[in-house]
Amino acid sequence: MYKILLVEDDKNIREMVVEYFSNKGKGNFPVSVAANGEIGLQMAYENPYDLLLLDVNLPKMDGFSICKEVRRYSDVPIMFITARVNEEDVLNGYALGCDDYIIKPFALPVLFEKVKALIKRSKGLVRSSVLTAGTLTLNPNNGIVISDGDEVDLTAKEYKILKFLLENKNIVISRTKLIDKLWGYDSNVDIRVLDTHIKNLRKALKDNSKLIKTVIGRGYKIEE
Repeated sequence: MYKILLVEDDKNIREMVVEYFSNKGKGNFPVSVAANGEIGLQMAYENPYDLLLLDVNLPKMDGFSICKEVRRYSDVPIMFITARVNEEDVLNGYALGCDDYIIKPFALPVLFEKVKALIKRSKGLVRSSVLTAGTLTLNPNNGIVISDGDEVDLTAKEYKILKFLLENKNIVISRTKLIDKLWGYDSNVDIRVLDTHIKNLRKALKDNSKLIKTVIGRGYKIEE
């Protein structure tokens, strides 16, 4: 069973999503709801959810603010449901640590499949060896990243980028491949979104930022 929190001020959307997920998911995808941002954030703090569905325009606290606060303590998958489609909003959402977007109006079957795929990817962790490059280590079993002896706080996407690059150390990974790996093959994520995450990742790693090499015209790699 995978628990989902839907924070949405439109009552009709709340009711449709709850009913569809209940019927289609056969009880395996129960959806809890909140009608405003403050209640939604409180519920996210108090309950272990497997995915958050956040409207952007919410009373009392918008979806971007909820995402920012949740990312201080959790890597739970976050998807925005929104009518705001301008590029700046999309880039801002990904920079804050969201995992996907779906634009209103949307088809319930599409939302359901996106949610299933996102949860499936997030649960795909297996026990494996610690990944290293110089004084940088990433432990896939507990999610801890150490750089020059200090623990590093990363967003969910920054962590996944670093993990994938470390798993392919000394190999150039194209931007397209990174986007496919992190957002899925059907994603239309702009390359600049990935570049923003790389920039933030380098900033978080401080001196070890030099390990992430930009290969002009090809992509990125971690090289000792």
